[in-house]
Amino acid sequence: MDKTAAQGELLYNRLVKRYRHLRKWARRVDTDAFRLYDRDIPEIPLVLDLYGGCVSGALYKRPYEKDDDEENLWLDAMQGAASRALEIPEAHIFLKTRQRQRGKSQYDKLAKSNIQRDAREGGLKFRVNLSDYLDTGLFLDARKRRALIRSEAKDMRVLNLFSYTCSLSVYAAAGGALEVDSVDMSRTYLEWGALNFSLNGFSASSMDERDFFTNFSRAKSHKLIRADVLSFLQEAARAHLSWDLIILDPPSFSNSKKMKTPLDIHRDHKALIQSCLKLLSPKGKLYFSVNAKNFHLNPTESNGLEIKEITEQLRDEDFKGKKIPSCWRINS
Repeated sequence: MDKTAAQGELLYNRLVKRYRHLRKWARRVDTDAFRLYDRDIPEIPLVLDLYGGCVSGALYKRPYEKDDDEENLWLDAMQGAASRALEIPEAHIFLKTRQRQRGKSQYDKLAKSNIQRDAREGGLKFRVNLSDYLDTGLFLDARKRRALIRSEAKDMRVLNLFSYTCSLSVYAAAGGALEVDSVDMSRTYLEWGALNFSLNGFSASSMDERDFFTNFSRAKSHKLIRADVLSFLQEAARAHLSWDLIILDPPSFSNSKKMKTPLDIHRDHKALIQSCLKLLSPKGKLYFSVNAKNFHLNPTESNGLEIKEITEQLRDEDFKGKKIPSCWRINS
């Protein structure tokens, strides 16, 4: 047996074992979307996520050069092993190449196949794109964070910053939030967010930053606001607006042309947090999440705030032993 075939068997055996364990857990927690494999075997540097009867996966960049034709043959063999282990067609397994990303490049479109499915989670549905982006539109490692937001959102005014496809916003709406305001620069992802709202029986009005501040009202409604978050925070402070629960989940770095200044979370997190705190109502909560390497929130800089790291309580079964975004709860 050659090396590739042997690795295929290793992957097959690992996936059979993981799937047997995780599918029972998934039924209990009511989800059909979960992480199956993340470089469990060092010589097989793949990440594989299951969405119903399909798999979205990626090959991490190797620390050495490998011939493209040889790599493609290797990927075909791993795809075949996954197909056998999970008993799904190879055509339902979508593999991409994951390289170190900076800024908005992690959200760039890689293909135009537009293979979409609706993932089920916690009684809700979310549209995922399995073929065209490195990320599918639903971050599986934030599952417990979404559930936490739903459990705390009742009768709250919620602000979701860097909202991406608005899964956290939908959970807030499902938890009985009075209103949910979702802010992101991308029209594509806000339209995706509108679809996620609609899939779950909610409606959300789309607008740009100017319309939001010109026509702002506290009507019980959900809004999708296309804006630079940094600019939005400044305008909201000037307008003396406040929210009861704020979700701050920024990228590690962004130099998008739509932003007035580049964002570097290592450098800018203090200013971002302070800007959010100015908008918190009395006894409000800020949830701050970061997925950056080597990031630390220094508790000595809390200025008397109640800051608690809650990362470990948000770790779910499919991410045991794996890195997940760090998360803190900050009370006003």
